[in-house]
Amino acid sequence: MTNNVEEKMRFIDLLMITIGCAAYAFALIKFNIANQLADGGISGVTLILKGLFNFNPAYSTILINIPLILFGYRFLGRRAIIYTLYGTVMLSVFLWIWQLVPLSIDLHHDLFLAAMAAGITGGAGSGLLYRYGGTTGGTDIIARIFERFRGIPMGQTLLWLDILVLVVSLVYIDVRHMAYTILYSYVFSRLVNFILSGTYAAKGVLIISSKSQEIIDQVMTVMERGVSILHGEGGYSHKDRPVLYVVVSPSELHDLQMIVSELDKTAFMTIFDVNEAIGEGFTYARPSHNLFKHTG
Repeated sequence: MTNNVEEKMRFIDLLMITIGCAAYAFALIKFNIANQLADGGISGVTLILKGLFNFNPAYSTILINIPLILFGYRFLGRRAIIYTLYGTVMLSVFLWIWQLVPLSIDLHHDLFLAAMAAGITGGAGSGLLYRYGGTTGGTDIIARIFERFRGIPMGQTLLWLDILVLVVSLVYIDVRHMAYTILYSYVFSRLVNFILSGTYAAKGVLIISSKSQEIIDQVMTVMERGVSILHGEGGYSHKDRPVLYVVVSPSELHDLQMIVSELDKTAFMTIFDVNEAIGEGFTYARPSHNLFKHTG
């Protein structure tokens, strides 16, 4: 049973990495290159080579990334190496495919629309790629090497590499196109962060009340949500006091506030964002209730 699960998970990972590479490659070919928008990292280098020497990015992606992967394999685990190689190959394959597909997206020469479309499509693809453990090599490996031997955080190295590539990109695009490239990069990064932080946002609520049991009963019966009881202690009185922890969807937050307010107007509530909620009622089906079910 364990082997079957592992095989299934590996298949799902590779499938999502494939879809992510397809979306990212589509954005590079149909939006970035078509509208002379640059990019950061190794993809940005391939666009520079395309702009200056008309070198096919499908080939330059492989030629640049494979040596980096071979050089940095010792800094990656076995699974990371396999996924990185697979992601690099898939990205090159889809860069080649999308150049052959005679699909032209007419944005009426509007660079704002092009930047938004590139950021949304490319960001969604990259976010999916990263979420399932894949990368396309490149600057990620360079950043790992700098972190290991120089103690420089990966995020800092990646940022400066992206800035360097964008500055060099001015050799083939003008300042106007660079400004829209920065807009693209912002939208791209925001969408990647959104996908990585979770596709289902929720609200976490901590409740301190003298009527904890009544609140628990109402939340469980009316809202059909679970409640966890944390054991707290008053900082002034040093008396034991239950702290209720509830996770609800944003649309259910008002209902929870009304329940608590009606039962205890002096209750203390703290509400915070939950990036991802996994479990029954969120990613699993909630229990179904048949009003006509015989209970006798």
